[in-house]
Amino acid sequence: MNETPVEALGPPPFRFTPSYGPSIEGPAFSWSFKALVTALVFGMVIWFIQLWLTGKVSGGLVSILSWFLAALAMIIYTWWCMVRSVTTLNTQELRQTWMWQKKMELRELAYGKLIRVPGLEWLIAPRLYVRTLMGKFAVFHCADPRMLAEFERLVAELKAFRAM
Repeated sequence: MNETPVEALGPPPFRFTPSYGPSIEGPAFSWSFKALVTALVFGMVIWFIQLWLTGKVSGGLVSILSWFLAALAMIIYTWWCMVRSVTTLNTQELRQTWMWQKKMELRELAYGKLIRVPGLEWLIAPRLYVRTLMGKFAVFHCADPRMLAEFERLVAELKAFRAM
């Protein structure tokens, strides 16, 4: 039986080692963005409570309250995931915690692009768009300057590697 590794069947795998050790992780979103989202979520809760107490919310108690609580539960869950979201880069994969785990194997990467909004990086986190050889894509957010430097290096090395 042939003991050929699966990697030998396609293009060579991309390999990357972070400069700061075998693994680096940092927050996915900036503290200013987290503060803004927190203020919006809790402001909305206070606004609804004020509407409710002043009697400006009309309709049946059960239907309006249940719709609001359902929407509020989804918003709070999204807020919680955003506040605690962390991006990790190691020698094997790129990962971000979110409502679901976003994960991309480095060896399968075909393309990467760093997307930034100059002048607003304190609010809008830079993001790394990556695509695999099979066309699967993902976007990873990054608010840590060290992680951002690693993303820039990863994109440059990936571009040079795939240009061969």
